[in-house]
Amino acid sequence: MKVDFQGSRVTSDGGLLLVRELDERLGLSALIAENILEDRRGKNTQLPLPDLLRQSIYSRLAGYEDLNDAERLSQDPTFRLIGSEKIWERGAALPSRLHWFETEVLSLAENLEGLRRINRELIAKAEDLDSPQRVVLDMDSTEIPVYGEQEQSAYNGHFESTCYHPLLLFNGEGDCLGAKLRPGNVHSAEDWEEMLLPEIERRQGLGKEVVFRADAAFAKPEIYEALEEWGVKYAIRIPANDSLERDIAELLTRPAGRPSHKPIVWYKGFLYQAASWKTARRVVAKVEFHAGELFPRVGFIVTNWRRRVGSGALLQQAGDSRAVDQGGQAGGEDDASLLPSVPLEPSAAGAEPAGLQSGEFVAAAALPRRIENWSLTSLQQRLVKTGGRLVKHARYYWLLLAEGHLTRRRFGAMLGRISLLPIPTG
Repeated sequence: MKVDFQGSRVTSDGGLLLVRELDERLGLSALIAENILEDRRGKNTQLPLPDLLRQSIYSRLAGYEDLNDAERLSQDPTFRLIGSEKIWERGAALPSRLHWFETEVLSLAENLEGLRRINRELIAKAEDLDSPQRVVLDMDSTEIPVYGEQEQSAYNGHFESTCYHPLLLFNGEGDCLGAKLRPGNVHSAEDWEEMLLPEIERRQGLGKEVVFRADAAFAKPEIYEALEEWGVKYAIRIPANDSLERDIAELLTRPAGRPSHKPIVWYKGFLYQAASWKTARRVVAKVEFHAGELFPRVGFIVTNWRRRVGSGALLQQAGDSRAVDQGGQAGGEDDASLLPSVPLEPSAAGAEPAGLQSGEFVAAAALPRRIENWSLTSLQQRLVKTGGRLVKHARYYWLLLAEGHLTRRRFGAMLGRISLLPIPTG
């Protein structure tokens, strides 16, 4: 038996080459050049910005949550090959260069806005594959616990932790359209208009019908009024109170007879006007009786949809209050490691790189039908985490991949689907 150490020739992330092929087809390099500014001169430009951003994004996609692995990854065959030819031989960026890029370059206000534009452009291209006429927007906030005395972190009584409290905007597919990093003690709906209204304007400008849904944290009269002014249909959960429960008193009595193993669900729609509302609005109640539970589960949403509720069609189409939370988890944007350690700017959106690296693009554009329902965790562990060995010849490189979940046939099928995408212009 012979033992040799050839880490620079062996990789565990060979599946990233498919992601690289997809992002090239989506025109990511051109988008980076158009939207990310730099003032480097001379030898400082040896690593192009697209290479640095790809390395930052792809390392998160492969499960490396911070820069602790950057030195090893700089010589990893996959991370060398996903960049430009400049780094095929010399290697990718070291931790010091990546730290400078993430904390100094990406933290500039104009580059944060550029990241938002890149994110929206990429998601728009993925959405164009299906071309839906109706666009569903979900808004939610989340908790990012912090440890120590980080700037503008604060104690949040709802989460019972010292944290940041970012605001997130998703589409109905769970893609993150935008994120804003906020102090930990702000209300969940703080700065909603800055995030939501520009996206509504952009979508309506494309001729799309926009639908908005959110949980009870966004049950605010100013949000209802703004959405009605923009002609947006909405369904927003509102907290229960005595007045609402009196309006559905006849539904709160458990049906007579032996309890059913299948939940009994009743709906009722009615007009309701809270003291802070200028006008009455439609409220839909959902009452569920479950076997073994003494009291019914009761929920209310306020909406401007005019749909029959007897079958629960409105709630099913608008989404339960859990839909927004599930969307947030799907994209993985609530991971504190994805936020650069920079001071909070008025328009800070430190989680934007996380939105860019979402595997939703791969799922939407490249996955064969048999695996199109795989979760992002499955994509990472079964496709991205594919071992390989790099062999260099005089004129080309061979990357010999291990055949596991990512087989030769599956790899070819995904490449074929990517090749059918429109070639980027410009």
